[in-house]
Amino acid sequence: MIVLIETDILIDIGLMRKPFYKDSGRVIQLCENNKIVGFVAWHTLSNFYYLMSSPSGKKRTKEFIKDLLKFVKVAPVNTESAYRALLLKISDFEDALQISAAIECNADSIVTGNIKHYKNSPIPAITPKIFLKKFHSTLEG
Repeated sequence: MIVLIETDILIDIGLMRKPFYKDSGRVIQLCENNKIVGFVAWHTLSNFYYLMSSPSGKKRTKEFIKDLLKFVKVAPVNTESAYRALLLKISDFEDALQISAAIECNADSIVTGNIKHYKNSPIPAITPKIFLKKFHSTLEG
C-alpha cells in the first residue's frame, strides 16, 4: 500500500496536536516498520520546516525531517507534475500540488486531516484514524 502523507500529518506529530498526533504517528510508524510505503510531496518538507522552525527550533526541525527521510520517500515530481496541478479542479493550489505528487508516486490514498480539501481529487483522501482502521481490517480479512 502506498500513501502520500500530507503536511498536516507531520504538523500533528511535531506539535503533538491532540487528539490527532497519536493516529498520525501510527501512520508514520507503519512507514518506518515497512508495513506501508509512504511518500511526501517535495513542498511538504519546506512547508513543514517553515511552520515548525522557530529560531530556536530550526535544528530540531531539520533533525525531524532527516529522520523522516530514512523511511519516507519524496514523490518524484517534475514540470509536468506542476502543470497537472494547475489543471486540477481544486481551489487550493497547494492541495493540487499534493494530489499531483500522489499521482506521481502511484499513491492509493492521501493521508490528511483535511479530507474536505480533496473532495475532487482522483486519489482518495483519508484521515489517519480511518486509514488505520482500514489498514488493520485488511490484515484481519
